[in-house]
Amino acid sequence: MRNILFIILSCIVLTACHTDEQKNYVSFSGNVKVFRYDRLQYEASVQNSFSAMQKMGLEFPRATKLLIEDVLALGRVEDPAINEKLCSYYSDSTLVQIMNDANVKFKDMSKIEKGLTSGFRNLKEELPDIQIPKVYSLFSALNQSVVVGDSLLGFSLDKYMGADYPLYRRYYYEYQRRTMTPERILPDCFTFYLLSQYPFQWIPGHRTLKDVIMHQGKIRWVAQKVLGIHSDTEIMGYSKEETEWCRKNKEMLWHWMVANEHLDSTDPMLIRAYTHPDPSMVFKGEKIPPLIGVWMGLKLVEKFVQEHPDITTAELMDMTDFGPVGI
Repeated sequence: MRNILFIILSCIVLTACHTDEQKNYVSFSGNVKVFRYDRLQYEASVQNSFSAMQKMGLEFPRATKLLIEDVLALGRVEDPAINEKLCSYYSDSTLVQIMNDANVKFKDMSKIEKGLTSGFRNLKEELPDIQIPKVYSLFSALNQSVVVGDSLLGFSLDKYMGADYPLYRRYYYEYQRRTMTPERILPDCFTFYLLSQYPFQWIPGHRTLKDVIMHQGKIRWVAQKVLGIHSDTEIMGYSKEETEWCRKNKEMLWHWMVANEHLDSTDPMLIRAYTHPDPSMVFKGEKIPPLIGVWMGLKLVEKFVQEHPDITTAELMDMTDFGPVGI
């Protein structure tokens, strides 16, 4: 029975010419509604609902294709055996438990929708040419926090259950769990969507740590601006203690980076150390907060904008050479 159902689903995904492939989702209507794709997933996989499987294809074929082929990497949607792979994947007892818990925790999306609406309204004002995506919630089976496709933006409920969620302790370190909270959904959505619209042009051996942190910094700066965030604690996911550490040590840290010629380095390991969420770097005998390079890039961009008040956000986002910078 499941084979038949998923063959039907595959056909729907490939042939539904009257679906969202034809709709204009790039225009902004003024309100963002979260499409509850996660509920279709739950009904289709856990409850074995035929109607839910139909809706996955009819109402959101691109999200289904993205889930199967990119997020889970199970194969192609037209694969006759794709149903068995997908059902087997989501029948895992841990995933079923997370889906059940998420259905309760995220019963109401109104607060998230309000933040998305405000954020995208502001983003459209700052970047008039940017496309406003169709937003949906999903279960990525703990694979990705945010999924970005062609005019699509999905956030995975199973990755935002809270830092103290018991099942996370089996699979994640503390520094990873701290970012897996509902409060991170909006900052993550706008950060990753902006990164998809303004990807970093990586040229091995020709892009320096400075290039990387300035790019990451301007992405965070725009996300912070459109969301109305006024605290590094919110946009970076820092604790108050980490934010205070950065404030007290930023000038000393900056001089240390300059003295050691880190800014001009193209060493991928050095760049990773400054931009990775694992708090493994040590400065003056103290552990440095994670993503310290990204935070430093944010501060550099803030100062750059203050010194160039006439620059538009669109011009800022197109910049790749900021010239000499300093804290």
